[in-house]
Amino acid sequence: MSFNGITGDALRFLFENRMNNSKEWYDAHKADYKEYVHNPFTELINELAPTMLEIDSQLITVPSKLISRVRRDTRFTKDKTLYRDNVWLVFLRDKSLMSTAPCFWFGIDQKGSSYGIGYYGAEPASMANMRDMIVNRHPAFIMAQKYYEAQDKFIIGGEMYKRTKFPDQPENIRTWLDRKNIYFESVQNNFELAFSKELPEVLKKGFKELKPIYDFLCVVESRI
Repeated sequence: MSFNGITGDALRFLFENRMNNSKEWYDAHKADYKEYVHNPFTELINELAPTMLEIDSQLITVPSKLISRVRRDTRFTKDKTLYRDNVWLVFLRDKSLMSTAPCFWFGIDQKGSSYGIGYYGAEPASMANMRDMIVNRHPAFIMAQKYYEAQDKFIIGGEMYKRTKFPDQPENIRTWLDRKNIYFESVQNNFELAFSKELPEVLKKGFKELKPIYDFLCVVESRI
């Protein structure tokens, strides 16, 4: 199936599903979920798959493994709302490491969309390896930093320590070093991109541009 676009019906379904907060309501409207959410994201993944495999032949490209679940895991949270009002896709090598491995993502919520590369929650060992590679100016970091500082599409993010542990490093290096987690994202506070038929081409271009950072993160993980 070719990509036919994401529409406002997807967000409306997700919002109503969350507000009803009922398995009975979801079961009665499961066909809407498939039509408005699951199918467009499946089409998008299939459209992106060849490009993602060019970036890394080990990436998973099976849609059923890459689309976020509509039902939330409420076992370890005080918020017992059953369903989420957002949806995302990820490309990564190992689904069992969904939260701790570097991945490419695209997602929409009730405010807009975002896409990028990074960790949902990097392991401390990953960040320690990263800092060591940065301090020693590993060639993979030099390539990643060179790309990042030459563009203005993606912004570095991730919780930072309150006080730097590397006061002797230049400021542009500390912005990488002083983080508990790290990702690079482009945020759209509207739905112009999310609802555009050009979305696959924008994502292909952006993900290919992010390859130096992805390659750096893969080297980080290979050292664990």
